[in-house]
Amino acid sequence: MTTQPARAEHSGPETGSVMDVPPFKPSLVKAVFRDVTSMHVSRSAAWAAASVTRTVLTEIIDGARRAAAEEARKKLIPGDLLSAIDRNVELEVGTKWYDHSPTFQGLTGVMYDAQRVTVRSRKHSRSRKPSAVVGAHRFEAGVKKLLRSQGARAVPAMVRDLDGIASAFLTDLARDAAMVVREGGVKRFGTVTLGMSGEPAPPPFLKDSHRALSTRTGDGRTIGRNDILAATTIQLFGGNLRQRALTEAREATQNS
Repeated sequence: MTTQPARAEHSGPETGSVMDVPPFKPSLVKAVFRDVTSMHVSRSAAWAAASVTRTVLTEIIDGARRAAAEEARKKLIPGDLLSAIDRNVELEVGTKWYDHSPTFQGLTGVMYDAQRVTVRSRKHSRSRKPSAVVGAHRFEAGVKKLLRSQGARAVPAMVRDLDGIASAFLTDLARDAAMVVREGGVKRFGTVTLGMSGEPAPPPFLKDSHRALSTRTGDGRTIGRNDILAATTIQLFGGNLRQRALTEAREATQNS
């Protein structure tokens, strides 16, 4: 009988049930993918992408909750998001959202004039690629559901940032999954192992799993579950968060 891996990192209310409460519906995931590629997205791929996004946001919220607790606050604010990312660089995902959020001004080279008014940079020609910011509000219901499952509350600005990060991350995940299909596998790999001195090193990424995701079988018109898992290895560079996201995505798609 296989035992489930321990999730000691989480200590908030109802965190044990997070795996049973998918906040992002497969239909929403497929809508994001349609903005990026004309490829068909299988049901298991949609569930896997939703699971990976949930794992990432869960870790961000958990880090923000710890930052808020240190200041004896129960409601999360954007500053808690910055603290969570600052303490754990693995959480620095969905970075395309950073340029659109006041939370990250000053960290992304934003310039101000003497009156503290933002000096807008020279506009670039409009890209034909769909922006991850368009339709970011579609994730609001899922973000709020995930916050409730974590026993957390957040100010509207924090919800907006989690919204945007989810949209940007999932859009990037969709682009990488489509690339995996086109190229027949992952052509670039890399793992950054992060940890504190005195702490045990995280388990290495299994070579067999590495090899399985680096080569691809199947037609070139459908994004499958393994394509999402392979894209996850590209998007998440830290060993801890990456492995957790892959494990939970596999569990979420066992019966799909």
